[in-house]
Amino acid sequence: MSVYSLGIWLVKPGREGDFERAWQELARRTEEEFPGRKAVLMHDRDVHNRFISTGPWESVEQIEQWRASEAFTGSLEPIKDLIERFEPHTLDEAVVIGGGFAG
Repeated sequence: MSVYSLGIWLVKPGREGDFERAWQELARRTEEEFPGRKAVLMHDRDVHNRFISTGPWESVEQIEQWRASEAFTGSLEPIKDLIERFEPHTLDEAVVIGGGFAG
């Protein structure tokens, strides 16, 4: 069973491209400090300035270490000027079916 981080980001209108670049920097710094992490940023088709980020982790403790790390806190600082709201969540897998979906 895996645990996931999930972020719901409401970006200031017109700042979506800036946010995507800043989030990529957050993901790059996370990869440096926590090698092997997969991170995905999704853009909501219905709410143009809403983004969802997610990725699997080995444990809740690892997510807590990441959220306390310079990779996260330092990268989050410039993002704060680009967003209206950020909701971080930690999720446990409930049901997994298959594994062949390639997106």
